[in-house]
Amino acid sequence: MISEEEARREILEKVSPLDERVVSLADAIDCFSGRDYFARLPLPAFDNSAMDGYAVVASSCKKGGRLRVIGEQPAGPDRNLRVSGGEAARIFTGAPVPQGADAIVMQEDVKRNDTEILLNVDVEAGEFVRRRGCDLAEGQMILRKGGRIQAGTIGLLASQGFADVIVGGKPSAAVISTGDELVQPGEELQPGQIYDSNSALLNALLKGCGVGDAVVENCRDDRQSLDNAIKRGIKNHVLIISGGVSVGEHDLVKEALCKAGAKIEIWRVAVKPGKPFLFGHVGECFVFGLPGNPVSAFVTFLQFVRPAILRMMGATNLDLSQVSAKLTVDLTNDGDRPHYIRGKLEHGKFTPIGRQESHALFGLSQANALLRVAVGEVLKAGRIVDVQIWD
Repeated sequence: MISEEEARREILEKVSPLDERVVSLADAIDCFSGRDYFARLPLPAFDNSAMDGYAVVASSCKKGGRLRVIGEQPAGPDRNLRVSGGEAARIFTGAPVPQGADAIVMQEDVKRNDTEILLNVDVEAGEFVRRRGCDLAEGQMILRKGGRIQAGTIGLLASQGFADVIVGGKPSAAVISTGDELVQPGEELQPGQIYDSNSALLNALLKGCGVGDAVVENCRDDRQSLDNAIKRGIKNHVLIISGGVSVGEHDLVKEALCKAGAKIEIWRVAVKPGKPFLFGHVGECFVFGLPGNPVSAFVTFLQFVRPAILRMMGATNLDLSQVSAKLTVDLTNDGDRPHYIRGKLEHGKFTPIGRQESHALFGLSQANALLRVAVGEVLKAGRIVDVQIWD
């Protein structure tokens, strides 16, 4: 049994980024950039109005003064208007500022009479003018290689005229849930049976990483059935097997993987929940054996599987987001493994929630953060701790 730090390091040493690909901006959401991108244009690209109103020369504007309206500039092509002292041009939000004008007076602050306006306020130079390049300079980096592409990133890339983007590879994945006791949701339960929740849980976690729908199947505790499922699963970049990785008589996964030619790199990790964890590879497929208890599967996925998948996708930041929070209760870890406590992060406070046991799915469903409590660590209520968040 090795430490979680050793396990993570060994996994990431084995995993490499997949080949990059070109996708349209519409398909780039939650992908990771395959190169550095720089601004082609300043933003704004020209001085423009932040308001509907009138473009004026501030030095010729005083409260109670009158200005002659010499034309109109809507958003769109520049009409090449020129404004001099004592003049104003009707202008709309986003429209280019006419030559000579250095301020915008809002339409609410004037009274319009045919071809002139009466000012109800004093005007200062620069008011309501968006200066060229005030948001973004030409040549400025807008997306770093390995950075996650989010909705705002896509908008920024589009503003620079990029129709597509180079991103990291997209891994395919298969999930095998094992156990005679498992029944698919929608089917009728018999005594001693339970619904298969791990497949749905792991598929959702994979989607959260940016992987598409995984190939999911349930496999009974039968050697031939498991052998066949593994043969199908290793055609993907990632194979996740839930259950059957412990040391019981019905835990057949390790033996079946070895028969399929897998090289087992890790078996059992000092972490709670999640000790019966397995990692290996068959050819180009990386195999993760996760415990059958849903909370154990959840925690080991976040700590070991997620960073490996992100590396395959070309990400540079492989860690869950961390925030500081005030602990609301006393916590002590008297065990022999670091313990990931599930809890609720709310209003800057972290509160453990539900039963802290590996089967306790309801508590997990109410949680949004993990707190790692080291072996022998004693944490008092009120202490500031760092918690991991996944939403």
